[in-house]
Amino acid sequence: MLQPYRGRTWAPSGQTPVQRVWDRRDRLSAICALSLSPRRRHISLNYWLQQGNIHATDIIFFIKELHAHLQKDLILVIDRFPVHRSAVRQLCDAGIRWFSVEWLPSYSPELDPVEAVWSHTKCADLANFIPADIDELYYGVVDSLTQQSRDTKLKTSYFDWAGLKL
Repeated sequence: MLQPYRGRTWAPSGQTPVQRVWDRRDRLSAICALSLSPRRRHISLNYWLQQGNIHATDIIFFIKELHAHLQKDLILVIDRFPVHRSAVRQLCDAGIRWFSVEWLPSYSPELDPVEAVWSHTKCADLANFIPADIDELYYGVVDSLTQQSRDTKLKTSYFDWAGLKL
């Protein structure tokens, strides 16, 4: 959202930093996937951003685009968010067979490496970032995710954070 994530910062003694913001409710939603090539052990970060909320049809579109991009069958490791469950159910009902699903346990963001991507974006790259409008927020998020997608050690650390061995 356009409301900044307030992070800790340093300031001279007695001079508390102040962020001047206004109450804006514009929303930017994102879908992200970390893909791992089993043979090459190459990690890719794929994402899609849109204004407004994400719906099952958006997730289905993202999964189909990811499949077209990777040109391989997919094993989706996904949380149990209702929109995710609905999207998977619709894909199964449509008879799509190029994917299988491994569900993460309920309420376990610590097991999801994608949560580390969002944490890095919000708490490191965009902490105390005050965008003027939704476009500036969009470009800030794109810059963060682009930098992360180029950093192999950082992408590997997301799996380490989740306790997953590559």
